[in-house]
Amino acid sequence: MNVIDIYDIADSTWYKQATNGPSPGIRVNPCAVVAAAPDGSSINVYMYGGQNLIPYGSQKQYDDMWILTIPSFTWIQVKMDGQSNPPARAGHTCNVWDGQMVVVGGYVGQDISCDSPGVYVFDMSKLEWQPRFTALSRGEGEKQQSPQEQGKQTDDAKGGSSAIVLDGGYGYTVPVAVQSVVGGNGNGGATVTGPVQSATKGPIATGRPPTFTVTADGGTVTETGKPGSSSGAKQSDGLNVGAVVAGVIAGVLAVLAGYLGFCAWVYRRQLQLYKNHVAMTQRQAAGESTTPEKGGLLGARSSHGSSDPAKWSTSSGPSGGSSAAYAPVAGHAEGSGRPTSLAISSTDDLMAGQEPSFLGVLLSPRRSLRVINRD
Repeated sequence: MNVIDIYDIADSTWYKQATNGPSPGIRVNPCAVVAAAPDGSSINVYMYGGQNLIPYGSQKQYDDMWILTIPSFTWIQVKMDGQSNPPARAGHTCNVWDGQMVVVGGYVGQDISCDSPGVYVFDMSKLEWQPRFTALSRGEGEKQQSPQEQGKQTDDAKGGSSAIVLDGGYGYTVPVAVQSVVGGNGNGGATVTGPVQSATKGPIATGRPPTFTVTADGGTVTETGKPGSSSGAKQSDGLNVGAVVAGVIAGVLAVLAGYLGFCAWVYRRQLQLYKNHVAMTQRQAAGESTTPEKGGLLGARSSHGSSDPAKWSTSSGPSGGSSAAYAPVAGHAEGSGRPTSLAISSTDDLMAGQEPSFLGVLLSPRRSLRVINRD
């Protein structure tokens, strides 16, 4: 039993959870009851008896008692040396009331002809077998209780009130053996609020103590499972720092991706302008007659409706060939008295024969965008 199956009622999903400490041997037909610390900081499952059917024909019944404390999921074997233990049994029933476990019936093997008395009482707080059941709640002779009051066990012998987490848990305190594992005291206050063997899925993976709401004397009390607390308001989850950090990172990455996309678009446009300019330069160097039809990069229209030819200079290269360089026409733009100095300054890199780079666009996107707008 070193791995326990957990069913999440909210999500209708099964999970597996590893346990801590020595675990009970393989068995079938045990009985189990559950009791909770008064503050809900720990839930303790008591398992008693059962039998091993292996090998066939040699069944073995058990008389040991184990406690699985949750949410630490630690097995604790109850030491019952020197006590008047009932005979080992399987297939019996167990019920809890007033913090006591009542064991009834079961198969005790062929060595015992009569199981007497057949009903046994175990004190779940003291971890001791008792000769008789001790009623802690008020009886019918003192006050006639309603079914709701009997189910909640909210009245004590003195007429006071006590908030409990689970039915039948009135008078229950956390045993010392459990306190030594999960911390705290008899009223709860467990310091171990998560599985010792880390949970990877399911509600237990949160590591938060369980939350319960119980009613006592007509008032509503919310048990938070906070160490040392028996009542209080329900704890809120608070600010999820991880979600905030993830959102900020996602936003920054989205802005960065948008900026890189914009720069890529500008770079492609500027590179196309550069290639067009190089092609025009090569045609002019080959002696083709080319007259620019628009201003900006390739020339400027005259005020009379005709285009001024672009000015080119030819120089000899190292291999004896010739190359052409474009010199923008100095003067005024079409239809205005403004000089073309802005067009010249915005296209210096392009006209100088320097191929644009993506890094240059990243560092100076405004200048590259100005070149494109002059096209």
